[in-house]
Amino acid sequence: MATKPVILTADDDPQVLRAVERDLRAHYGREYRILRAASGPEAMGALRELAERGTPVALIVSDHRMPEMDGVEFLGQTVTLFPDTKRVLLTAYADTDAAIRAINVAGVDRYLLKPWDPPEERLYPVLDDLLAEWQASYRPAFEGVRVLGSRWSPRAYELREFLARNHVPYLWLDIEARERDAEVSRLASTLGDPPHLPLVVLPDGTRLDSPTPAELSGHVGLQTRADRDFYDLVIVGGGPAGLASAVYGASEGLRTLIVEREAPGGQAGLSSRIENYLGFSSGISGSRLAQEAVTQAKRFGVEIVTGAATALRVEGPYRVLELADGSSVSSHAVIIATGVQWRQLDVPGLERLQGAGVYYGAGTTEALAVKDETVYIVGGANSAGQAAMNFARFAREVVMLVRGPSLTASMSQYLIEQIEQTPGIRVELNSGVVGVHGEERLEAIDVFCSSSGETQTLPATSLFIFIGAQPGTEWLSGVLERDGRGFILSGPELMKGGKRPPGWPLDRDPGLLETSVPGVFVVGDVRLGSVKRVASGVGEGSVAISFVHQYLANV
Repeated sequence: MATKPVILTADDDPQVLRAVERDLRAHYGREYRILRAASGPEAMGALRELAERGTPVALIVSDHRMPEMDGVEFLGQTVTLFPDTKRVLLTAYADTDAAIRAINVAGVDRYLLKPWDPPEERLYPVLDDLLAEWQASYRPAFEGVRVLGSRWSPRAYELREFLARNHVPYLWLDIEARERDAEVSRLASTLGDPPHLPLVVLPDGTRLDSPTPAELSGHVGLQTRADRDFYDLVIVGGGPAGLASAVYGASEGLRTLIVEREAPGGQAGLSSRIENYLGFSSGISGSRLAQEAVTQAKRFGVEIVTGAATALRVEGPYRVLELADGSSVSSHAVIIATGVQWRQLDVPGLERLQGAGVYYGAGTTEALAVKDETVYIVGGANSAGQAAMNFARFAREVVMLVRGPSLTASMSQYLIEQIEQTPGIRVELNSGVVGVHGEERLEAIDVFCSSSGETQTLPATSLFIFIGAQPGTEWLSGVLERDGRGFILSGPELMKGGKRPPGWPLDRDPGLLETSVPGVFVVGDVRLGSVKRVASGVGEGSVAISFVHQYLANV
């Protein structure tokens, strides 16, 4: 339910305070939450807490003669926290001159004389008018997760991407907008000195200072530990291949667990638009595809845990997966579907600016932030083209820096045609980034053109990099057979010279998607020889389940 706006009353006289609260509650209690405070400092503390939680305050009613802090001073200080709130000063007849001055100086809207009996004549009509005026301009505050920080903070970017990819609604509050955004100003006023940013404020008011995604996971409803110790099937990775395996496995009766390090969807989940996936004539965003797949998997009873796999070992007929939090889960069969990670661009100083103007992948949370700016994209494959089309909706100009002489070798023709027809996209061939400038954030880039031999230094605030990918399979070293780049071998790739892999214990050859450990299968981009397409990953993930059944039938 939506949070009720608050009416706060402050008075140091307990009898008067109870009377004000009683009358306010009787007339406004159904639509407003009535709070009271016995002093100005106590009321300020309550207001700071309300500001931290994002709770709206419609009206403050304060007595004038209070010790420590009189009503005029108190109401004046509340303007910083709640600039749009209506303010009423309760005063004695002898203080009316001070009350009138307060209207001009302290932002007080009205003053009322004590006593106010009967309230139907001397209190409610005045407050009704003020509350009606407040309601006319009131917009209910966002009640989900709020993230306050700087656009150029790597941790803030990491948290926003984590929340977005896990489909957790959140509100981004840029600290640099404090002068023009009332909510940012209110929340910023509650920060300590020095402030610990980014600050995450949960719906219940809990504050987390610069948390890691792992620390945030449990607070936003993501499952971080498995419910059971044993499953029929454990899938490592929640991209299209892993989700497809989960849907088919669970729908066919297997108790199935997905362990996903970051967020379901994998790299495909970061795609702004997938145009050539069968069944979606107008295309579908990677985020939407991932969300639908997660919903489908959960409908069949798939359990999804957010966590990183750190090791895999064999204990007789069981496969044991160890996780970063120290826990472990066992299963009869395992499917590795961890996909690939973006390859790093080897440019001095680039790593320092990652998340502060330099981004790997689509940077979905940055699309609105680049409005009216020039965005540079490094890469010439489909992922780069899809990102260019997305950013062209917001940015003044999108410049694609492509190392090769054309796009045809690495990009689908439909996407090339879209780029050519979009006036806001400029493609620079035979070009690449060789240097970056900036201390706390990206300020400029050096672009080398191989055809002219010239290097230009260009002002830049946003650089998105798509230069291929590599598997992150170091945690499987010594367990599964991999090639020199880390891709996992399976099926025929394991049969060197027609011989089974060393240590293979069964009197049969490894299955088509089976790794060098029986009962451990690999699907999707992490598999050596896979076709790097969403559809092929989904196909492999679904087909793998038939091999899992064959394996389980003979365990």
